[in-house]
Amino acid sequence: MAAVLEIKNVSKWFGARHILNDISFNVNEGEIFGFLGPNGAGKTTTIKMIARLLKTKHGEIFINGYNVMHQPTEALERVGGIIENPEMYNYLSGYDNLKLHARMSTNVSEKRIEEVVDHVGLRDRIKDKVKRYSLGMKQRLGIAQALLHSPNLLLLDEPTNGLDPAGIKQLRDLFKKICKEYKVAILVSSHLLGEMEQMCDKVGIISRGSMVGFKSFDEINHNKFIYHIETNDNLKALELITLTTPATILDNFIVIEMEKEQTPEIVNSITNAGVSIYSVVPKRKSLEQEYLEITLTEGLGDRS
Repeated sequence: MAAVLEIKNVSKWFGARHILNDISFNVNEGEIFGFLGPNGAGKTTTIKMIARLLKTKHGEIFINGYNVMHQPTEALERVGGIIENPEMYNYLSGYDNLKLHARMSTNVSEKRIEEVVDHVGLRDRIKDKVKRYSLGMKQRLGIAQALLHSPNLLLLDEPTNGLDPAGIKQLRDLFKKICKEYKVAILVSSHLLGEMEQMCDKVGIISRGSMVGFKSFDEINHNKFIYHIETNDNLKALELITLTTPATILDNFIVIEMEKEQTPEIVNSITNAGVSIYSVVPKRKSLEQEYLEITLTEGLGDRS
């Protein structure tokens, strides 16, 4: 897949404060990239630099092959996004807000406005004044604004903040549809790990301004499981298991990470030693577990 967004060795200071430390990553067409990290980690600063709301002095950012600092018009021509709160006029209808926004771009037709209204599911309420919209509807209107000029890169900074579970699911489904049907690259920042797990194709983890890990969900969900094993003598069973792979006891279960193919070997070693196994329950490794392992290993938890 072609890289729509390329971040190369970007650093950022605000005075003496070091905000970003030599970060690099790509976002490809037709891909949702989850930009994860605690509050204050540098996510919003990075997104503002991509959108040229902040200057890039150290490192380079390319969009569709154009350098954001040196070729801003070409680089940002096909970028849409929601950074912080969508800007809109509450006393106008959703439709009039879209018409005003369309005037800031070239070649946005009435037909295109109608198309994005349908994309975001606001057909029944688009003529209502925005002050009557729920938070979720305002977020969808903001996405409609971002889509008007047919971008191939969307920048979304905490887009589900403040939404209820139904609103979060609606936006998640919308992003996935936009990404897959129109080959749009989406960079979405969040600290909601469960939501990112259901939405993204891969994730990058930032903490204290440094990129500390990258994972695709193919890697996370490959064939490695967290097994919960219950026996009549967990301590004895644990001694046998640690001969081959690390394990621990938690809530009266032995908890062990291993490949699926290792299961018969582990089970046989326990039963051959005379220990009875009551249950072996596989649980796929979650994004939360990956995130905690990476950040705790690096010692880079949130300081805020």
